[in-house]
Amino acid sequence: MTCAIFLELLAREASAVEFEAPLLEARAAGAPPESLAELERTKLAALRVRTLLERRARREAELSALFDTAGDLAGLRDLDAVLEAIVRRARRLLHADISYMTLNDDERGDTYMRVTDGSVSAAFRTLRLPMGAGLGGLVAQTATPYTSGNYTSDERFHHLSFIDSAVGEEGLVAILGVPMRLGAQVIGVLYAANRSARPFVQEEVTLLGSLAAHAAIAIDNARLLEETRAALEELSSANKLIQARSAAVERAAQAHDRMTALVVRGGGVEDVAAVVTDVLGGALVVMDAEGRRLAALGDAGDLNEAEVEAAATASRSLGRTVQRGGLWVTSMAAGAEVLGTLVHRTSDDMPDPDQRILERAALVTALLLLFRRSVAEAEGRVRGELLNDLLTSRADQEALRDRAKLVGVDLTAPHILVVARHDGDRQRAAFWATSHAALRHGLVATRGDEVILLLPGTTPGPEARQVARDLSAALGGPATAGAAGPLSTPTDIAPAHREAERCAEALLSLGRSGDGASSDELGFVGLLVGDGRDVPAFLSSALGPVLAYDERRGTALIQTLETYFAMGCSLARAAERLHIHVNTVTQRLDRVAQLLGEDWQAPDRALELQLALRLNRLRKAL
Repeated sequence: MTCAIFLELLAREASAVEFEAPLLEARAAGAPPESLAELERTKLAALRVRTLLERRARREAELSALFDTAGDLAGLRDLDAVLEAIVRRARRLLHADISYMTLNDDERGDTYMRVTDGSVSAAFRTLRLPMGAGLGGLVAQTATPYTSGNYTSDERFHHLSFIDSAVGEEGLVAILGVPMRLGAQVIGVLYAANRSARPFVQEEVTLLGSLAAHAAIAIDNARLLEETRAALEELSSANKLIQARSAAVERAAQAHDRMTALVVRGGGVEDVAAVVTDVLGGALVVMDAEGRRLAALGDAGDLNEAEVEAAATASRSLGRTVQRGGLWVTSMAAGAEVLGTLVHRTSDDMPDPDQRILERAALVTALLLLFRRSVAEAEGRVRGELLNDLLTSRADQEALRDRAKLVGVDLTAPHILVVARHDGDRQRAAFWATSHAALRHGLVATRGDEVILLLPGTTPGPEARQVARDLSAALGGPATAGAAGPLSTPTDIAPAHREAERCAEALLSLGRSGDGASSDELGFVGLLVGDGRDVPAFLSSALGPVLAYDERRGTALIQTLETYFAMGCSLARAAERLHIHVNTVTQRLDRVAQLLGEDWQAPDRALELQLALRLNRLRKAL
């Protein structure tokens, strides 16, 4: 019966005081001493069982907390959350008023507050302890657990005023600190503290040491995880960089292959520019050594010539692409000879691989320009030799025709011979003339400041003016062209050359530098320079519309015009001589102005008309 009472107390987890009740009741009932002694022995045994059960329950709770902590470490995602959980469990398991953790700072040589649970002091939560100072500093320095039942009066520790002030503000009395170790290295301290003089027993020191070990593992795992993440990020960045560079190298290789293929198949500057804009985007302008545009793709806008020239000079000096705002400029050169400039406009940045593509394009373009110039020079020599032979008639006519066919010239078709005079750069003039003749399937020869062109066509005047305009633009100065033709046989070329030369000289003498014309278009001057002395053609050019009007209408406009000039351009005297009214003379001359143009009375034109009127009268008389 007695054992059953104490078993019931144990079963309902009664307090230690309740175990005294059966003994007190027995004494009150007058139980004999033997019974009271038995009850005392049973009570003590029950209390020992109760103590053992409490210890096992506490141990079970401790093991559960350690197991939960291990689980937190296994699923570590947030180091702060894990450390806060460890500190919170330490406070709960040790029934402490506050628990906290400090970590060692190797750079500053102290230990600082990392996590707290139950703290009420702001100064305490930001506390830093020098190594060896206070309880925590001593634990961090010696790697040995320390406990104090009354810290403020414990002379074992090196007290500093700011530490004691923070501890006093927090109201701490009893403090336990254990080291957190990674191998032989102490990385911090885990604490439990009470605001009353309640010392910590050895079991609590051991429990807190276990939690400190888990905290150290958590910190080390977090460090390893962070290092792993950093390594993965570095690997990812390196992989992205390698992929980007590989893509850039591949793009550069493709661009190089495309530009090489262009050279092989005879592509031009425009084709290279198309490859660059296709690969790099933006707009590209290809300029020659004088700043003229050879090709332009995309909207490059207006270019500042001085800025581009300065950038090109810097590019030649550095041997690299030079940036000026949104422009990337690369110079084209062959040795010391400057051939031109590539100007690429883009709103994006241009990395080194793309700059190399632009520089490779400059090299390929320079090769094309040199190749084109070499071909033009070689072809120019062939075409020049053939035209010189045609001008001197030093070869058989059939042989000359056969040689012309080899360079794509058909001498059986009508041709125009043009002679252009200039004061510009002879090499540039020769280059332009060679290119122009090749495009037109004609021949070219140069003699000093004279360019001779034999071109397919039937209209010498327009041809001469076109040559004068284009050559003037190429030279940046006036070029004057005279033309003769059309020519039907090689034997006509030499006389046509002489006529075209005289025509160009006549234009210069008349102050028409930079113009072009044929002898037929020079009026009476054409009678002097032309070999054919084509009087009907001159009359038709000067008076044709008036002669045709008289013939159709039976009028006397030619007679009125002759009389008007003969009377010194006097309307009254002309009317008197013709026996008509002055108004009639005025009406007839108005008709002449409609037929010949309002400038028919200009001095040069009037002189030409008077000469034509006399020749017309002589022709009728003869």
